[in-house]
Amino acid sequence: MSLYQYERSGDAQKLIGLLKRSDNAEVRRRAAEALGRLEEHDDRDDIINALVQTASDDDTDAVVAATIDALDEQGQDALEKLMTTMANVDLDDDAADWVKAKAFVRALDAEIPELRMAAANALGELDESDAVPKLTAVFDDSDPRVRARAARATGQISDPRATNPLESLLTDPKAGVRREAAEALGRISNRQALQALLSLYDDDDERVRRIAVSAFGNFDNDRPVDPLINALGDDTSTVRRTAVFSLIELLSNVPTEKSHEIRETVVEQLSETDDATVVEPLVEILRESTQAAQRRNTAWLLGRVMDDQGNHDAIEALVDALAEGGQMTQQFAATSLAEIGGNHVERKLLEIAEDPDAESNARGHAVFTLGKVGDKQTGQRLEKLLDDTEDEQVRKKAFSALSKLGGHNASP
Repeated sequence: MSLYQYERSGDAQKLIGLLKRSDNAEVRRRAAEALGRLEEHDDRDDIINALVQTASDDDTDAVVAATIDALDEQGQDALEKLMTTMANVDLDDDAADWVKAKAFVRALDAEIPELRMAAANALGELDESDAVPKLTAVFDDSDPRVRARAARATGQISDPRATNPLESLLTDPKAGVRREAAEALGRISNRQALQALLSLYDDDDERVRRIAVSAFGNFDNDRPVDPLINALGDDTSTVRRTAVFSLIELLSNVPTEKSHEIRETVVEQLSETDDATVVEPLVEILRESTQAAQRRNTAWLLGRVMDDQGNHDAIEALVDALAEGGQMTQQFAATSLAEIGGNHVERKLLEIAEDPDAESNARGHAVFTLGKVGDKQTGQRLEKLLDDTEDEQVRKKAFSALSKLGGHNASP
């Protein structure tokens, strides 16, 4: 059986055997990662003991780092066992968190870098803000793994006092350190932290760029618009998609009085970008987001950045939003469908308009939009709808639509 199959079947003993005895460092690393994911397992004690032993004895940095992460996934007690074993730190089960934090802070000065890594991990889990100055003090550790773990821990604690020290790590020669510093600043998300991230949208490391671009959605002003637009031209699809998500988040966060101006700027820039790069993530947001502000901004944008009436996925998503969204989302979806137009849009709108079981507000929006995109044949179907329906909202919208299409001269 393969390592993947051992993990899938939950065979901890086989994974422990690979961790202890494989001559291949990559196999040992993957075995450690798999063991970390076997939470609440019957062999949990054996798993923790094997991981602690490997962290103490293995001579490959990547394997040691993976075992520490695995112990972290297994829980705080697993990290405490590692510290007890490797640093002779005596921690009672009933010790208060601040007592444990003091012990882990002492371990930040340990000679063994793996212990310093584990101590940083544990302090992040404890979420003790008093540990922040000690964690930032090891940002100049000689081992980049320690610097990275300390940065991660300050992000978990999210104390603004770490902002300046984290900013200094954004130029670290190791991409892994820059990634953790960027992630931590994104978690802190105060004005200074976000401002510091603006310089990273063109970092050499793709993951650093992605983390920075993801954090730009937390701004409440238009400062990240240009970097986000630039990120839409990134060489990697993950960064481009993240930029679209952040643009939508940004539109949801900026003050109402600024949102229109920023939307217009975004539309102008997005219109010059490859259609698929923008439209596909927007469709995903519209279908999957549960936040009303995100959905209505996405619905509004879609109709203004699409240059292809044949993108049926986008049209279907807008039609679904028109049928099932909140009132503002329905309204924005309707305006976008009117912007897109075309035969497919017309057919989908008629389906909603003529469906007696559809929600009244959705039918009304569909009928009103048909007045903007329909033709003579559409007018004939709306004439029939007007004669058949008893829904007053639909009737009122049908009269309005017919007046635009040159039909039915009666008044409601």
